[in-house]
Amino acid sequence: MGRRRGRLADLTSSLTLRGGCLVAAGVTLVLLGAVLGERSLVQIALFVLALPALAAVGVVRARFRLASRRTVTPSRLPRGQDAEVLLEVTNTDRRPGGLWAMSEQLPADLGPRPRFLVERLPSGATAALRYRVHGARRGRLPLGPLRLRLVDPFGLVLRTTSGVDTATLLVVPRVRPLATVALSGGAGGGAAGARRSLAVHGEDDVSTREYRRGDDLRKVHWRATARTGELMVRLEEKPWRSSATLLVDTRQRAHVLGGALTSGPPGDPAPPPDTLEWVVEAAASIGDHLLAAGADLRVLTDTGELPGGGPHGAADRAGLAEALAGVTASRATDLETALQALRRGADGGPLVCLLAAVTPEDVTALVRARSGPGSDVAVLVNVPAWHDATARGGAGRRYALAPGARVRLVQEQEQAAGLLRAAGWRVVTAGPQDAVETVWSRVGAAATGGAGRAVPA
Repeated sequence: MGRRRGRLADLTSSLTLRGGCLVAAGVTLVLLGAVLGERSLVQIALFVLALPALAAVGVVRARFRLASRRTVTPSRLPRGQDAEVLLEVTNTDRRPGGLWAMSEQLPADLGPRPRFLVERLPSGATAALRYRVHGARRGRLPLGPLRLRLVDPFGLVLRTTSGVDTATLLVVPRVRPLATVALSGGAGGGAAGARRSLAVHGEDDVSTREYRRGDDLRKVHWRATARTGELMVRLEEKPWRSSATLLVDTRQRAHVLGGALTSGPPGDPAPPPDTLEWVVEAAASIGDHLLAAGADLRVLTDTGELPGGGPHGAADRAGLAEALAGVTASRATDLETALQALRRGADGGPLVCLLAAVTPEDVTALVRARSGPGSDVAVLVNVPAWHDATARGGAGRRYALAPGARVRLVQEQEQAAGLLRAAGWRVVTAGPQDAVETVWSRVGAAATGGAGRAVPA
């Protein structure tokens, strides 16, 4: 009984507005015919009620087989830009299709759902449907599935069904063009911090060692052997590459999230909507800049090290964009996980930290993890200014910090900046109207001439 009621409910819910009105008219005629004793009214009512029933049977029993395929151009969409999607729908049934009303299911961040009308698609034929999406948010966003609406010729009954085929659109952070800035830094305190490249200028500069059992005789260095009187072999030095590390603060408690920026950098059509997006965009731009210069790059967050796509786990330019596309706000309360990863992979490369609201305790631990000569970089997000420039809700309603919270945040940022500068760091701040390339130029202007290995960017 319950199963029958469920089927009846499904059938009733599939009636269109026209079909519902027709059923209501038929029921009214039945009641009038019964009250007035008019048999002709009852006959007309039965005919009226039969039309939606026959239409429902025809729509429910309709059989179709479809296949869909999506091609996205470009395959990697920078945030704030548009992509074109080619949706190819093929009728794989042996019979031609009927009147198909289709709609593509999309997340709200990609824009409105596109709708299409396909009429009597022949068997084996393909309909090419195109629509555009807008990448307003980073991440892997689903395209589809396709929803099909079947309507009878009279427009009385509607049947809706969804497919299972989907595709994924990868929206990556924007990469801004950056100026050339020389970075230097060193972990200090060990052989790794003192590494240097070895220039091989001639046969006499080749490093050698004593022959050991199992060494390839083709590597014997005869001049050194004649000079020392012992069998010597050549050492093949691997070319040294500069290295760098990015530390990205993604803690939810440290960022201004969930609002809409009222005014961004001048001339920017798609400014970052919150501080986390600004930090991720800065990490993508700076990281791509360093990778293009030939550096081995590590990217750390407060939840650990991001996976790399290059050799030895280092990031490459495509892998960096893909890894940063999935970065979201974390529930971490401090930077200890990132600092542990930083200590494990300590080397002489520079460190660029992109930090939101930090406390003096966070900065003290960061400075200790980078003891030794060198000049690292810290970009501090001006959280109070972002609060002022962010509107939550509609009608331009702003939310602002309480006076006490504002004073505390300002004091903590000033203390953190002072501790970093005292340790020899370059420190710059980033407000809501500062583009990434503007802040990066300030990094070059804030050079302190600290000792250490330079990494050309």
